[in-house]
Amino acid sequence: PKRNLVPARSDNSQDARVALFAEMAKAVQASVTHVSSVTDVPGAVADYLAENNLPSDVVMAPDEVLDAYPWAERPLLNIRRDKAVDADQVSVTAAEMGFCETGTLMLTSDAARPSTLNFLPENHIVVLRSSQITGGYEEGWRHLRERGDDDFMPRTVNMITGPSRTGDIEQTIQLGAHGPRRLHIIIVED
Repeated sequence: PKRNLVPARSDNSQDARVALFAEMAKAVQASVTHVSSVTDVPGAVADYLAENNLPSDVVMAPDEVLDAYPWAERPLLNIRRDKAVDADQVSVTAAEMGFCETGTLMLTSDAARPSTLNFLPENHIVVLRSSQITGGYEEGWRHLRERGDDDFMPRTVNMITGPSRTGDIEQTIQLGAHGPRRLHIIIVED
């Protein structure tokens, strides 16, 4: 299909896309950490929890991407593999893609990766490989169509830009009204 108009700022080198993604994510009150290797992800999660005085209990779905990380090297992290419930304060998920145009994450769901992880806990930590950062949304939809599995289309596609917010209450922006109060993105160089 013919390519849609894509803003010039997102049609750039990969390094520039990663930098723009981080800049745009921070502009909407997400926090961003860069790590040089997948082996650094558990430490980055533990550091974020400690810096924000959060419990070391996290929920994450069984996920082949996340399962490959050396979580056992951080024995104080208490990881529960399940869908999120109201009592969960922190979730960790893997992103499908990130869009530098707006600092937006694309997360998909299936039977093993429920959407509750994206919305119920007050704190959402998302792991995103730098190679998954692309220009605009159109590339995300193309990626899903080209995955090569004729039977695959995710049950849900969530586009997440910053922590949840609303201006419905006295016309004042409130974070966390309809989802996580904090969004932390760990970008893994690959």
